[in-house]
Amino acid sequence: MTDADIDAAELRRSIGRRDRRHQVFDADTAARMAALLDWETPPPAGGDLPPLWHWSYFTPLTRAGDLAKDGHAVKGAFLPDVPLPHRLFAGARIHFHAPIRIGDAVERQSTVHDVRVKEGRTGPLVFVVLHHELSVGSQVVLQEEQDIVYRGAAPEPAPGALPGAAPPRAQFSREVAPDPVLLFRYSAVTFNGHRIHYDRDYAVGQEGYPGLVVHAPLTATLLADLLRMHRPDARLTSAQFRALRPICDTAPFTICGHCAGDTAILWAQAPAGGVALRLDARLQVAAA
Repeated sequence: MTDADIDAAELRRSIGRRDRRHQVFDADTAARMAALLDWETPPPAGGDLPPLWHWSYFTPLTRAGDLAKDGHAVKGAFLPDVPLPHRLFAGARIHFHAPIRIGDAVERQSTVHDVRVKEGRTGPLVFVVLHHELSVGSQVVLQEEQDIVYRGAAPEPAPGALPGAAPPRAQFSREVAPDPVLLFRYSAVTFNGHRIHYDRDYAVGQEGYPGLVVHAPLTATLLADLLRMHRPDARLTSAQFRALRPICDTAPFTICGHCAGDTAILWAQAPAGGVALRLDARLQVAAA
């Protein structure tokens, strides 16, 4: 299939579709995330939700009969009906306007913001941009744009150059062993049915990966948690991440960070070398 075989005009008719949901950001879900990240104690009810933990709320509610072979929802209800079999979460831009507290009743309004068709090195790619706005009462607390990419061929690094300059020398880092239990638990807490994260036969035989794939949001969350451990005085005000190449459970990888003033650069180093995912953040530093 080439980009000429994809009806871009038809796909773009999905632009402007909206979905609205409400959910209480309960303490049990936060406690599961804390356990997954090996916190000694979970954040207390009424306390601030750590950054990027919002991905464990508003999880998919798709009926089993409406799932596709890959474990995702059948396309065409909210997301456009893209005629390509493989989907990945390639990046996001997030603005944290105010803290979300555990126990808050949150509303999320989601919109299909854009749909673009491009030709990649191994065939067509469809980029879908989603906009999410989270509110508590009348206050917008978080805005996020997500990049969802659909492809038809074997996995390849995300097209385009690395955002920003190459990462500086790491000031802090740690090794992560992405074992199947970690991947399963993150799939469970986010109710993510995508089989590349827990079904090795499917990930290798059907989608062409060398092993189970580490979720890009999980990697970004691990980076945010690394920043918390080394800069507890700083609060994220914005973050953008881009997944550049998949990380699989075949070997440990390293997460790294560098802070300078009110900025932070965080990245995941692939086992074979090179940046697999980069997160650039703006910080609000607490007064001494």
